[in-house]
Amino acid sequence: MRAFSVFSVPPNLSDADRLRRRHMLARLGLAWLIMMQVMMFAFPGYLRQRPMSAEDLNFLDHAIFYMNWISLLLTLPVVAYCAWPIWVGALRRIRKATVSMDVPVALGLIVAFIPSTYATITGRGEVYFESVSMFIAFLLTARYFEFCAQQTINTQTLSLEKSRLALTHYADRVAIWFTLAQVFLAFVVAAIWYSYAPDRAVPIMVAMFVISCPCAMAMAVPMATAAARARASSQTDKINLLDIQEATARIARQNLYGSMLWHLLMMPLAAIGLIQPWLAAITMLASSLAVVANSWRLTRPGGLDGKGHSGINIATG
Repeated sequence: MRAFSVFSVPPNLSDADRLRRRHMLARLGLAWLIMMQVMMFAFPGYLRQRPMSAEDLNFLDHAIFYMNWISLLLTLPVVAYCAWPIWVGALRRIRKATVSMDVPVALGLIVAFIPSTYATITGRGEVYFESVSMFIAFLLTARYFEFCAQQTINTQTLSLEKSRLALTHYADRVAIWFTLAQVFLAFVVAAIWYSYAPDRAVPIMVAMFVISCPCAMAMAVPMATAAARARASSQTDKINLLDIQEATARIARQNLYGSMLWHLLMMPLAAIGLIQPWLAAITMLASSLAVVANSWRLTRPGGLDGKGHSGINIATG
């Protein structure tokens, strides 16, 4: 039997779902392509802290000025096109006077992109275009994982729907309040920094906003359920459905609480200025990949203990 893959397109997808999947992949590819270019143009800015002559520093400042403009022009399509679903989702929620994951994400993009644009136009201050492009590229990567897993779940034939809905409802409720608390904390910390060191307030706030992105938490249940479907579809051994349901719930909780622990560890480090925005974006992607890896343990032999009771042979946390 052909090996299961979460990226395999289910054969019974509607034309609308197939089109949405292609658009997501197009946005993801463009975001990654531009991200690599923007990171290259941001490199001269990293050299400015090194000791050099006044002539060399003047030359470097001119180079940084022009490359900031190039980075701005490159980042515009990422913010406008690649991040379009984020803007639409956030605006829809604001009109309904409700909050979803898109609202704090959109707010994080705004607090990073607008000050960077102002600094580019005036020629003064730091820019974070590489952090913005990385954030969007990594966020779209995590959401593409989640979307593929969700499509797999929607086309599966297991009796996992009831438990999945309960887990999803709980995870979404926890994630949204947890994220809002982090956003509030980011504003408070930025205000404190602005009182003592105004030049550090914006980068610290941007880093905290990036870390507050609930990508890994949003993937906790879909990836666990997709892995359960893969295990059941393999038909390599006889598996009790109740074992799969309980194992899926355990994996989903590990994903959710592990992601929350990552946020709790990273936010204080960002608050005291030890994590730059670009590094925050990388750690955000790493946490999402950790959710994928933990979920996919369920597909391996030994993922269920095989002794007549439910369980996953991995440590909790």
